[in-house]
Amino acid sequence: MWEMFTSGMTDAAYEAMSKAKRQAESGNAQGAVDTLEGYLKTDPHNTKPRLLLADIIIHKLEDVKYGMMQIDIILDLEPDNTDALKAAVTVLSKYKKYNKETDEKFQKLLELEPSAEMYNQYARFLRHQITDFSRAGEYYRRAIAMDPKNYDYHLNYAVLLLNDLKDYITAKQELEYLLSVRPSDAMLRRNYDKLMREKFDKDGNLKKKGLMAKIRG
Repeated sequence: MWEMFTSGMTDAAYEAMSKAKRQAESGNAQGAVDTLEGYLKTDPHNTKPRLLLADIIIHKLEDVKYGMMQIDIILDLEPDNTDALKAAVTVLSKYKKYNKETDEKFQKLLELEPSAEMYNQYARFLRHQITDFSRAGEYYRRAIAMDPKNYDYHLNYAVLLLNDLKDYITAKQELEYLLSVRPSDAMLRRNYDKLMREKFDKDGNLKKKGLMAKIRG
């Protein structure tokens, strides 16, 4: 993932980042941090080495607070920096205490760079952290609309429909699509058979009453 950080760099920045990457890859994460911090003292507004610094701090030193401080500096300098926004939501979406901030950053990112994968990631965040199932469904549908053959998006949407939205008619359609792609998938077949047995009558119509058992996708 580090290749993107070195495009358009000055020689000094490139050398500092190259050295830091070698240090991090060899297990010397603190040395990599020291290298980048030393360079940034001479060029504090250069966001590419600072983003690399944040990445190493968060993923190698496992210091989320200090790493996020670096990302916040980048976003103060460049509010529309999509790489920094992606890094921020990837980290913050794991922690419910940052839900409000994560939601704001996701929405900003989706304004700047909408994509099927970002819609999918936002839907996952809405489902698991915010527990806003209706909005999660909306963004799964957006992801599917942009990439209609993506198996994972359909699967994620099917799980939401079955477990949270209780929309069994649409869930049936999603499971049928998934089975058309992977007809030999035993788990999908079990879930589909269970859905049809518990929620639909012999004519394929949705039962008015039925067990409220969850079906895990």
